[in-house]
Amino acid sequence: MPREVDRPRRVHRTDWMALLSGVLFVVLGILIVTRTIRDPLVLIGVTVLGLAFAGLVAIIARVVRGK
Repeated sequence: MPREVDRPRRVHRTDWMALLSGVLFVVLGILIVTRTIRDPLVLIGVTVLGLAFAGLVAIIARVVRGK
């Protein structure tokens, strides 16, 4: 049996903007399908606020990483 060579593990950093944006759109999709949100203005407002929050978290994560 060949012995595996010890290799350093690759670390994949979390892309917070993509993760939170995906969660936002999944939740909004569920809310639309269940007809919890019917007003398009509320939907647009929630979308904009959600993306702004995701962007803020992504910026803070980048600053904390020091990149």
